[in-house]
Amino acid sequence: MAYLEPGQKKTQSVQAKQKLYSHGNVITVVIVCLWFFTGETACVFPWFPFCSSSDVRRRHGQTPPGPSQRGGGPQHRSHGRPHCRAEVTFQAEAVKKTDVIFVAVFREHYSTLCDLADVLAGKILVDVSNNTEINHHKESNAEYLASLFPACTVVKGFNVISAWTLQSGARDGNKQVLICSNNQEAKRIVAEIAQVMGFTPVDMGCMSSACEIENIPLRLLPAWKIPIFLALGLFLFFFTYNLVRQVIHPYIRGQKKFYKIPIEVVNTTLPCVAYIMLSLVYLPGVLAACSQLYYGTKYRRFPDWLDQWLRHRKQIGLLSFFCAALHAVYSLCLPMRRSHRYQLIETAVKQAMEKKTDVWVEEEVWRMEIYISVGIIALGLLSLLAITSLPSIANSLNWREFSFVQSTLGFIALLISTLHTLTYGWSRAFDENQYKFYLPPTYTLTLLVPCTVILARVIFSLPCIQQRLLRIRRGWEKGRYVKFVLPSATGEYSSGETSSNV
Repeated sequence: MAYLEPGQKKTQSVQAKQKLYSHGNVITVVIVCLWFFTGETACVFPWFPFCSSSDVRRRHGQTPPGPSQRGGGPQHRSHGRPHCRAEVTFQAEAVKKTDVIFVAVFREHYSTLCDLADVLAGKILVDVSNNTEINHHKESNAEYLASLFPACTVVKGFNVISAWTLQSGARDGNKQVLICSNNQEAKRIVAEIAQVMGFTPVDMGCMSSACEIENIPLRLLPAWKIPIFLALGLFLFFFTYNLVRQVIHPYIRGQKKFYKIPIEVVNTTLPCVAYIMLSLVYLPGVLAACSQLYYGTKYRRFPDWLDQWLRHRKQIGLLSFFCAALHAVYSLCLPMRRSHRYQLIETAVKQAMEKKTDVWVEEEVWRMEIYISVGIIALGLLSLLAITSLPSIANSLNWREFSFVQSTLGFIALLISTLHTLTYGWSRAFDENQYKFYLPPTYTLTLLVPCTVILARVIFSLPCIQQRLLRIRRGWEKGRYVKFVLPSATGEYSSGETSSNV
């Protein structure tokens, strides 16, 4: 395929076969024809990344070359871009050879195609453009294109697929191609093209869905906003709490320990956030089970806040793993600080002046060994949970495997994290010197939500409650009866009714 960009030097052979239409700063480039396996020719009003990426997919065997291509010679590359081989011709002539046209130009340049309105009549126009802002216009780009060319059938599609995905293939990018149109046959043809290229077409309905499809690529992490704000809120709360205990309280007593803010205070805050975020992954499941037990049915809709909470569990868990990983890195860096070295020297000098020869404290040694070992195990389990949350890994697991990892191993990770927190605190919760400004140690606050979740899960595991919950989740409803009449021995139906609980 031959591409021509503004400012690119044209060879004489190409100049003889192409015609440029200049519209101010816009240059309408040649139409590129693709021959798909169906025997249909599709042409692209080229926007370079889309055209070059489409040709890469074609040359990789997804779409066999058509009879209009120049054959024989080797494929050349210019500036790292694939050199495409295709017939270079006039726009009007190219349009006559195809029924499917990919309009890969921006909305403000649709008017440059009005000269071809007559030859475009009856063609299928695939709009692949996007806006610069969400709901930037009252009508979608596809609807605007349809208003300019009422004699054409407009299909919205391929706008959520990036040029990189087209080049690398569906294995390394998003596989779904969202398609919408008012014409079912046109959607079917475009869906077949998407399948040939290795993608999965998704029918989004009529053209009124085009605005929603165009907004999808413009949204920035819509499912992550609430979890991120939740994590930031917890971080600010515990950071302020630890700042008061570790920096402000000593400062009032004449000790300047502001150097602790970048490392120690942050390192004390991160595990608190990670621990509570992990417990918040399993708390909505407990609340959902309580709701089902209370109402005796699984068909009652959860409140909106609980429904949203359940939907964001994956993001909350990944943020928990992120904070735990940062906590591990910060902990490894603690001995590298200059302040830590000064403290070691100061402690050694004091021991020498006091002539202490044995400073071994058996209890502290065991406490440190246990809580570090348990913390490593907890981080390993969180890593496993994070890996299985990836779509490529999750899709390779069946439902029982995925449920075992996310539910059973996740609850075990919560238990081990609780053990890590308890061994870290040890008996300091009963030391009055730890209550600075009458504030309890930080780790005691973090134990409230996780211990509640663990206690609830233990209660739900009791046979009497577990069996009832399983019956509800299999469709049983409290207070629902089916009445039926038993036939008599003579073949006639008796007048008595029998009720059965389902």
